[in-house]
Amino acid sequence: MSGLDARRVAVTGAAGGIGLAIARAFHEAGARVALADVDGDRVAASAESIGSRAEGAEVDVRDRDRVDAWAASLERAWGGVDVLVSNAGVYPAAPFLAMSPEAWDEVLDVNLRGTFLVCQRFARGMVARGGGGAIVTIASGSARFARVGAAHYGASKAGVVALTRAMALELAPHRIRVNAVSPGIVDVPDGPPLAPAYREAMTAMVPAGRMGTPQDVAALVLMVADPAAAYLTGQDIRVDGGLSAGRYGIPTSG
Repeated sequence: MSGLDARRVAVTGAAGGIGLAIARAFHEAGARVALADVDGDRVAASAESIGSRAEGAEVDVRDRDRVDAWAASLERAWGGVDVLVSNAGVYPAAPFLAMSPEAWDEVLDVNLRGTFLVCQRFARGMVARGGGGAIVTIASGSARFARVGAAHYGASKAGVVALTRAMALELAPHRIRVNAVSPGIVDVPDGPPLAPAYREAMTAMVPAGRMGTPQDVAALVLMVADPAAAYLTGQDIRVDGGLSAGRYGIPTSG
């Protein structure tokens, strides 16, 4: 990943889980990394655990003023960023018939509005600075394959994919590439615990024979963001162990 050496990278939702794995991977590739998360204490500790070229900031991606302040601080300190990874998201479960408007709004506000606000602000900075850049949004397999209890989550991630494609078209003349990475079933060690029955059922559907890890997602994000992928834009790239390739685990007939 020599193409990422000395790059300036911003990652949202980076206090833990997939976001932290992404930030750590960029740092290991030689980049300077700015981590943002709504949990200020946790993101500061996470940045410290990564190393000297990482810093943390408390940012609620739903808050336009806070997003602007964070981006402006990086422009002053670093001269801007070369890569943005919009990862911040929430994924609560709620049955459709019982889902409240407030629960719907919370998920759409964080996952879709937050992605819009962060990407727009950092894209404006990239355009003003010149020189191009890369934006990677974190979508989900749920954008294409529905899941019971996740109507709001799936809708928000489908919106992220559509937004990503629109941004890719409009930002291409500025040499800014925009792609989505869609994880499949990921086991996040510091996330909500998974029941053994759920884990077993999910794993049985994955041709690779295991659940994904945050590091699996981070590895793809680095490949997508690398300058060597200069002709890659407007894509939704799945990292799911073959889950989206078709129906797996069904016995053959005859």
